[in-house]
Amino acid sequence: MGNSYAGQLKSARFEEALHNSIEASLRSSSGDPQPIFTQLYLEPEPYPGNIEGRKLTANSKKGSEDDDSDSSSPPLPYLQAPAPDGCCTLDGFCQAGKDLRLVSIATEPIEVPAGFELVGAKSPSVPEHILVCAVDRRFLPDENGKNALLGFSGNCVGCGEKGFRYFTEFSNHINLKLSTQPKKQKHLKYYLVKNSQGALCKGPLICWKGKNTPSKIPALQFCIYMTLLSRIAPICSVMLFCYVLFVLSFCHSSLLSSAMNSGPPKKRHRSWHPSALVPVPPTAVPVPAIRPIVCSPGVSSPQPPVTGVIQPQPVTAGETVIVPDNLLNSSGVRPVILIGHGTLPYLYGNVGDIVVSPLLVSCYKSSQLTEKTLETLGLNSSQLLCVETMILLTLQYLARLGSEQIPLREELEQIVLKAMLCCPGGPAISPSQLPWLARLEASVSGGSVQVVVTHNSLGEGISESLRSLSEGPHHQQCLPTYVVIICASKMSGNEFCVLVLGKYQARALSEGMLTTNEFLKEISYELITGKVSILASHFKSTSLGDNLDKQLVRYQRRRKGQVIQPFQGDVTDYIHSQEVATEMLSKVFQIYPTQLSVARSLLSQVCSIADSGTQNLDLGRFCKVDFLVLVPPSHILVHQTAQRIRQSGVLVDLGIEDVSLAYQKSDKYVVRLDGEVHTKMEAFMRKVKQNPYTLFVLIHDNSHVDLTSALSGSVCHGELQGLADRVVNCQEVLDAMNLLVLQVSCFPYTLQTRQSRISIHNEVHWPSKETLGEQSPNELVYFGLRDYSSSLQWGVASPILRCDDAFEKMVHTLLERHPHLHSMVIRSYLLIQQYTEAMMALTSSPSLRDHITPETLAMVEDLINAPSREGSQGRGHMLLVRVPSLQLAMLARERLEDVRDKLGLQLCFAVLLGSPATELNLHRNFTSRLKAWRGCENEDWVPHTYEDLEGLPCIVILTGKDPLGETFPRSLKYSDLRLIDSSYLTRTALEQEVGLACTYVTMGVVQEPTKTMAPRESDGEKATTSLNDGDELERPQSNGSAATRTSGKSLTSLRYCTCGTLQNAPPSLYSSSSSSSPSPSSSSTQRPIIMSRAAYNLLAGESGSQLSSFSLLPHADVAWSSPLRPVITHNLQGADQSMYYRQWTIARQHHADYEAPPVPHPRRLLLSGPPQVGKTGAYLQFLRILFRMLIRLLEVDVYDEEEEEEEVYNQLPDIEDVRKLPFDPYPQDPKFRKASPVYTDKMPKCSKEGESQTPAKRETRSIRLSRFAAHNAFHHCEQCHHYCEAGPATQLSECTFHAFTFCSSMLGEEVQLQFVIPKAKEQHFIFSQQGSHLESMRLPLVSTKDPDLLKSPIFTPTTGRQEHGLLNIFHAMEGATHLHILVVKQFEMPHYRKYWPNHILLVLPAMFNNAGVGAARFMIKELSYHNLELERNRLEEQGVKRQDVWPFIVMMDDSCVLWNCHQSTDSSEPSDGGSAFTNVSLKMVLQHMETTPKISLYAMCGTRKWSSSLARRSPSHPFSRCHLHDFVMLNVDLTQNVQYDLNRYSCEEVDFNLRVNSSGLLLCRFNYFSLMKKHIPVGGNKDFLVKPKLMVGEIQNPATISPSQYVCAPDSEQTLLDAPAQFLLERFLQSCSHRLFPKAVQNRNNPVLSIDSYLNISPEVRISVCYINSRPHSTNLNHQGLLFSGLLLYLCDSFVVSGLLKKFRFLKGATLCVISQDRSSLRQTIVRLELEDEWQFRLRDEFQTANCSEDRPLYFLTGRHV
Repeated sequence: MGNSYAGQLKSARFEEALHNSIEASLRSSSGDPQPIFTQLYLEPEPYPGNIEGRKLTANSKKGSEDDDSDSSSPPLPYLQAPAPDGCCTLDGFCQAGKDLRLVSIATEPIEVPAGFELVGAKSPSVPEHILVCAVDRRFLPDENGKNALLGFSGNCVGCGEKGFRYFTEFSNHINLKLSTQPKKQKHLKYYLVKNSQGALCKGPLICWKGKNTPSKIPALQFCIYMTLLSRIAPICSVMLFCYVLFVLSFCHSSLLSSAMNSGPPKKRHRSWHPSALVPVPPTAVPVPAIRPIVCSPGVSSPQPPVTGVIQPQPVTAGETVIVPDNLLNSSGVRPVILIGHGTLPYLYGNVGDIVVSPLLVSCYKSSQLTEKTLETLGLNSSQLLCVETMILLTLQYLARLGSEQIPLREELEQIVLKAMLCCPGGPAISPSQLPWLARLEASVSGGSVQVVVTHNSLGEGISESLRSLSEGPHHQQCLPTYVVIICASKMSGNEFCVLVLGKYQARALSEGMLTTNEFLKEISYELITGKVSILASHFKSTSLGDNLDKQLVRYQRRRKGQVIQPFQGDVTDYIHSQEVATEMLSKVFQIYPTQLSVARSLLSQVCSIADSGTQNLDLGRFCKVDFLVLVPPSHILVHQTAQRIRQSGVLVDLGIEDVSLAYQKSDKYVVRLDGEVHTKMEAFMRKVKQNPYTLFVLIHDNSHVDLTSALSGSVCHGELQGLADRVVNCQEVLDAMNLLVLQVSCFPYTLQTRQSRISIHNEVHWPSKETLGEQSPNELVYFGLRDYSSSLQWGVASPILRCDDAFEKMVHTLLERHPHLHSMVIRSYLLIQQYTEAMMALTSSPSLRDHITPETLAMVEDLINAPSREGSQGRGHMLLVRVPSLQLAMLARERLEDVRDKLGLQLCFAVLLGSPATELNLHRNFTSRLKAWRGCENEDWVPHTYEDLEGLPCIVILTGKDPLGETFPRSLKYSDLRLIDSSYLTRTALEQEVGLACTYVTMGVVQEPTKTMAPRESDGEKATTSLNDGDELERPQSNGSAATRTSGKSLTSLRYCTCGTLQNAPPSLYSSSSSSSPSPSSSSTQRPIIMSRAAYNLLAGESGSQLSSFSLLPHADVAWSSPLRPVITHNLQGADQSMYYRQWTIARQHHADYEAPPVPHPRRLLLSGPPQVGKTGAYLQFLRILFRMLIRLLEVDVYDEEEEEEEVYNQLPDIEDVRKLPFDPYPQDPKFRKASPVYTDKMPKCSKEGESQTPAKRETRSIRLSRFAAHNAFHHCEQCHHYCEAGPATQLSECTFHAFTFCSSMLGEEVQLQFVIPKAKEQHFIFSQQGSHLESMRLPLVSTKDPDLLKSPIFTPTTGRQEHGLLNIFHAMEGATHLHILVVKQFEMPHYRKYWPNHILLVLPAMFNNAGVGAARFMIKELSYHNLELERNRLEEQGVKRQDVWPFIVMMDDSCVLWNCHQSTDSSEPSDGGSAFTNVSLKMVLQHMETTPKISLYAMCGTRKWSSSLARRSPSHPFSRCHLHDFVMLNVDLTQNVQYDLNRYSCEEVDFNLRVNSSGLLLCRFNYFSLMKKHIPVGGNKDFLVKPKLMVGEIQNPATISPSQYVCAPDSEQTLLDAPAQFLLERFLQSCSHRLFPKAVQNRNNPVLSIDSYLNISPEVRISVCYINSRPHSTNLNHQGLLFSGLLLYLCDSFVVSGLLKKFRFLKGATLCVISQDRSSLRQTIVRLELEDEWQFRLRDEFQTANCSEDRPLYFLTGRHV
């Protein structure tokens, strides 16, 4: 069959041999390379076994269905020979009539001779079917499309006919019915394979043509250069990768393609065989392959969990790997397969001895990145890396890992991302180039990385590696750490995986796949089942080989019961009386600035929620704060938090508990998340529901602990899981509108995922150091996680973060001996032995010193010797040993206690088990010592928290899955974390262990370390605050801190402050003696942490070769949302860090937030800060200031001004006696202090001359609102929401508009007012029969005796106060039915409708839009009298007497807030004062006044104004006749002829009162009622902004206009003003009347005579006004003998006549001012009153207000008396 190629030199093998020779020469010391031809010819080629494994998957790139034939010539027409007679010609059947279609015979047994393959043929006549054929595999191509023999040999599987030698003949037999020449290359399309169910199915395409790939790199120069390069320079993997790509691209462009790309031989000699394959044992059965679940990186499908969830999927037959028996026993290693790219084979046999890990699989999924993610990373799809590049990067990464390092997903991901960013679009690497480059990369590893290349499946390489591993110890010497298996297949593309064989790495990776709960279970299992017995027996001997127990017993006998005394004398000898006194005195609660700042930030955030307008939180309705703190299930943490609550005094400050009970009841406010939490939470939620006006705060402290969802929660390692989710996320908590949830965490990363329930805006982060400014050398500074990491760069000989290398070496030796045990078990046993032998070395067996690590020996020596040092007073250090497994911790405690006691050290130090599930259990001897140090006389006292152990020399073995936030005393000196190893590979798990040692320190005198620290000061972990978690008491400074005992090598720049972690506990919790003498606990200069190598490398951060802990997955309950993401740096902190995690992490399925609602909860906040920084104190302070703010919201500033006391009169209760009371015309109310005094013959004698210096601001006092208060629009509560808020279905259109027209005698014209009446209030009105016309407002009868009835309609004139006016009088009326009408200006009506949709509005006519309050009062009174007449007429028809209709209305200001009732108290103590006042409702006040006997005879009733002085003295008498204002009950019938001046802007009430009194009507003030008026700075009848009428556009800031410019000469050129004339006149008179009435200035004996009106004229210069009523029968002041200093005639009417004026006498030089509406009426008045007879006028004495003529200015004339 043609030429033989047996001796032909093939280029591929030549290149391989050449490369191997060069590499061997470079590596060998002799430099003699192995001859190339020897490699090529003399190495035997083993014959391959079963080649079934060649077909891997069906997912290789498919070629075109219409493969062309080998020839490039056009197809020739083909005439098929006719079928023999009687033969079947049906498509899909052979000529024997047997069905060949795959769908028909897929499950039928088919006999396939040896060496034959089943293939699928395509017939053009039945394109939808595949026809099954059996073909000799020699005539089929290999996977490279080569080496197929020419010709054909096949069998028919239908009828079984064999021996078809030509394809033409065969195609006729199977009825292909071709129109062209039959060619096997065109019609034999697919391999046929069996699926997992054993059915035949379509497999990969038959690769008839090889791809046109660039050939192997031929250049000798390239091989030598790259090998040298990789040996010389251990450069960054990315740089090497880029260089390889560069050289590749160079070679790619200069290949000698003709010589190197020779195709397959047309024929093949029988002795030519493909490369060696591993035979598949005949016992192997097709089982499902183990494949990882692969999810897209979207939010909806989270990443595969770290535990490597695997599931079966159907794959092709032949992909099976048998795991050898006793693999772990024979090799000492449990191999780990790291899934790479492609399909893993089935694992069969001893599968328990092999682990499949998806650790790195996501690094290879960059093709799944979304466009958005790529854009965020600064990439595009053209920069994605191909599989070949990924393989090379993986090799580079593995080759550069240290012998004690393990691969980390995050590290490789960063390398991949850097490669994408710095080498976009590198040249393609062909499958033929890949093996060379892979071996080249592996060559720099020194043998730790090996590359295995196969051509059929990954299973071959795995099988081969496992076989060599299981062959026994003699092969172990040269075992690589990592085997990278590459399957370079044409059919399925390149696939690869990594087999980890390094003992340390394989163990670390497999243990790292277990969650904390799982590995603790594993440890329990090993201890319970006795798997540790071999290890335990090993440790029964000392390091010198002696029996440990016998040694101890021997020593115990030798000491004959004597024990070592830790110090001389009695412990009480060291307690000084002044120290106990200091303890008592220093129980002062203190908040440090940073805590206050954080508390304020929390409060600010709560206010933001309330102000957001979403109705999620209504702070205005709460008057109380209550709280509950949820803590993880730790008894010690409960005591610690309760202690903080007691110290802070927050229970008393919030008014929740009485001072006497607060101490005992503080435990009630802290709840553990254990089995009993549901009962306590139910009670709490009942309280929440029953107290809608209390704002409850549920504080979830250490909220990162146990965030398992309630659905997936279970009892795990003795702990209930998912409880926090059940409690904090239950529907009741979410729905309660009076409940805030505050989650507090030092590791909040698990709460900051894409599904977070907390809005990013509701996060409060502890401030970083840089935001707090410079620190003084003596100030306390937080020393946290980042500081521990950065301390490694300080260059001190004894760093505070250490790795015990000697211990690690011992561990490695033991790990190799005991491959079956978990490494933590081995570490624990070794640790126990180390501490045991250290104690022995220091007491009984000095020869053991050389067998103990220096770290252990130093710690134990310090522990034993510290109490006996001079000045220590018996105090010593705490040594913290972290043992997560409870069983191992109990074993350690038991063993160390036993050894301690046998060595006679039982008085030297205590050994305690620190378990969250139990209370502290301390021996009586040590408890009495602590009591003596504390000066504690309570016999029952025992320590409850670790802080209570201050100064006690002890070993605390801290157990439990996680540290739960307990605070340790300042005497803690060492933290032993040597058991925390590579099982702790998430950020939270690792950092919370180191967090145990974090605390506050003072900056020392040595500045060098602080200089190197400077770049790290921005770290968020180091906030410069002043206390530990929640501690708020300052401890005394120690002068012992200078007396440090550390060597010169040790770190001396930081010394522990006397408060260590700056506790805010009373010093009763700490020893206070450090303030007077040195002690080890206060002089400690460092708090070292001793760690395992794995944890140390991660915390060393950038100073080490691995990535830092902050790059790790933040928490085991979350997953990265994308295979690649930006690098996180140590500068990322606070809100930026939260943003990062919210973008790049998602909650896993078992996380409590996995099914969280898409919108964060509005009333949930997060407080995050580093461990032991003072968060508890901050949130307790937050509760305090939240309560203060709520109280402040419930307080109002009311006017508090003492009334000028009038004369004391007898108590006269009935109307006759009230009539006998003289009227006091002097406005006593302080608000009129700046108004002109009204002259009376009994004017106050204390008319202060210095009144002009009275400050403008009126005095106010803050008063707490009572339940009877009036409220503004911001008040909401369940009771009154229907009163002031529109219902959900209510529209503004549900109000009806009604015009009400009446004729005003005063105005002399008809007036039309508009009522806006809500539907619900229509019952107060009478409408016409048709129901559309408003006829009147209902009035009750005087004779009606209904205790609940309020008879008087209430009118409130209001302007500019739609939000701030106190228009909600529901509570003031005790919810009783009443009629309340708001009187508003027309332009403000829409605003008031919006805020008060359920109120009746009375809208004034548009002409009053610029009018003052006088117009509103005038219209109210006019309307009310007109309505009274209408009601009298209506009710008279029903037989009611006219005088029986209720004639009163109430006119009340919009600032009346509270009403009080004063009652005299008979007190012997004069200082106690005479009156006690209580808040009463407006309803009670009105009903009392309405039930006054003969009420109809009173014209006006009112109350006095409240002032704080009223509480100190009784009212002089119950009633007064005096001015009434602000709150008036007005008889509109009696006052029918007395009107308010509708033009007035101020003092309209004084003017009206004087007129009413002089008309002979009765005013009565009820002195035992007082009214509080709120100071409202906005709205009301404030000043107009007086500005020029015609503004010049260029004038930006016009000059202010003085009141003297408010008037001008008529027809002058002066600037005219844009303000009402009356307003300008009033303001002018207030400021400039001293010019008009110079004789009246400071002259109280000669007042200005004012006829029929009271105007405020120049209060600063105390011009008195004498009011005279011109009406006949008026009651006026007796003016006989009185000389007046001036005469003021204001808009006088016809009642003023010249005869009246002639009755009054004036001083010589007295002045006159006549004011009229216009110039003509001014002249008429002067003529009518014959003023020119006694008064002299000049032309220049005529003035007008500075208005233009259309604004109708007022005119006045002045004159002088002659």
